[in-house]
Amino acid sequence: MADLDDIYNQRIFELAAAIPHTERLERPDAAASAHSKLCGSTIEVELKLDGDRITDFGQKVKACLLGQASAAIVGREIIGTREAELRSVAATMRRMLKEGGARPDGRWSDLGLLQPVKDYPHRHASTLLVFEAIERALDQAHDARAKRDMTPAAERA
Repeated sequence: MADLDDIYNQRIFELAAAIPHTERLERPDAAASAHSKLCGSTIEVELKLDGDRITDFGQKVKACLLGQASAAIVGREIIGTREAELRSVAATMRRMLKEGGARPDGRWSDLGLLQPVKDYPHRHASTLLVFEAIERALDQAHDARAKRDMTPAAERA
């Protein structure tokens, strides 16, 4: 089992202190939030999209240190990310924490700093909150796009 010093290390503190994209977006394409009942953490996100690519991102993070660190890494890397890549990284994080799977790699490799959290299941939810919120926002964007596509052209004019 990982020691708490493995989880709450200097790099995690540094990441949590430098969360990017904390500004609200003007006219986001989608917005959603996720909340952990266990620890009370909440993350709200806003997205702008160009097709399936995330072109802008805003987040409001009221979370524990682990949720803040996760949100900081995601905020640093998300602009320009395609939806499929983001969902793949989210799935990798879930497997890493819940099943002992591999760490994310490439530009997402800093998320591997959170691997010791796997030994503390009560901390998984807060670590994964940013992904839950983003995936909800992406689902919302899909629903809105589908609704627009089903609206007759005369009504859209």
